[in-house]
Amino acid sequence: MDDLKFGKRNKRGDWAPIQPIETSPLFVFPPRLMAILKWLPHYFFPWNVIFAASAVAYWVWIIPPMEMMQTIGIGWVARLYVVNALCTFCFYGAFELHLYVLKRQENRFKYNGKFPAGQKSKAFWFESQNIDNMLRTFLAGVTIWTAIEVVMLWAYANSYAPWLTFKDHPWTLAIVALMVPIIHELHFFCIHRLIHTPFLYEWVHSVHHNSVNPSPWSSLSMHPVEHLLYFGTAFYHLILPSNPILMLYQLHYAAFGAIPGHVGFDKVEVGGDKLIDSHAYAHYLHHKYFEVNYGDALIPLDKWFGSWHDGSPEGEAQMQERYRELKAKLAARRGRMEVRGAAK
Repeated sequence: MDDLKFGKRNKRGDWAPIQPIETSPLFVFPPRLMAILKWLPHYFFPWNVIFAASAVAYWVWIIPPMEMMQTIGIGWVARLYVVNALCTFCFYGAFELHLYVLKRQENRFKYNGKFPAGQKSKAFWFESQNIDNMLRTFLAGVTIWTAIEVVMLWAYANSYAPWLTFKDHPWTLAIVALMVPIIHELHFFCIHRLIHTPFLYEWVHSVHHNSVNPSPWSSLSMHPVEHLLYFGTAFYHLILPSNPILMLYQLHYAAFGAIPGHVGFDKVEVGGDKLIDSHAYAHYLHHKYFEVNYGDALIPLDKWFGSWHDGSPEGEAQMQERYRELKAKLAARRGRMEVRGAAK
């Protein structure tokens, strides 16, 4: 596959798509019906269908009877952790094996031409990005994901969360199911802006940003506080008229949905000329520039709040202009403080 049909590569070997990133047409006014209909399959396939199917599979084969979950017990909690860890290892590991270990598509469609395994840094445990990222994923990420999952299932089992059945409320639950990615996007944008405040960035979010060149295991490599905020998206289902399967879908959207944004490749080759879009470029630019693209472009929140970078030269110029304005404001603030200090 010739990736230069879709993008360009610089002298360092970094690849970038030719077309600027576009936000979804869902929130364009006036509505563009044909654009929405053309985009709609991308809303479901492949990622959202995978995450929803995994939630159904959990409910059918993994989640214990509700009577058992009325009391939190070490047996079923440990089982959930083991299953979550195994699924994470298999799903994340499949991308790592295909793209980073066997390097089956070499660096075709890879945003950063270098592979992080070959770069040592004291920012990581054991000076290895992969080891650091994997340990943080399983020690904190899967643990906190499981803990929130247990709390939510316990809440449903004890009628502390509104539980609608698909038989009695099919349309309500269909709407909630369609809203799951939107809920995630709104939640993620808000907590992401929060943890970019100076104090929280230094002590919490900088752990995730150590992975400037992200790979699959970077997806859930976070500080435990960030894990708690990130997986807290499930708590909306304590208020929403929902269902345990949709709550699991919300959690799986966070747990497994972190992969596409951190895979490091724009497209994944899956045999012959078949390609799967990762839609990762917006978040890759966030890892590269830090102060852009706090959301994932499903909702144009970054456009509305002035932090959008679409990967084009114009987007780069707008980002640099924002940096200059911010620098000028900080300099003016320091000047005012110095004047006040001298006056005292």
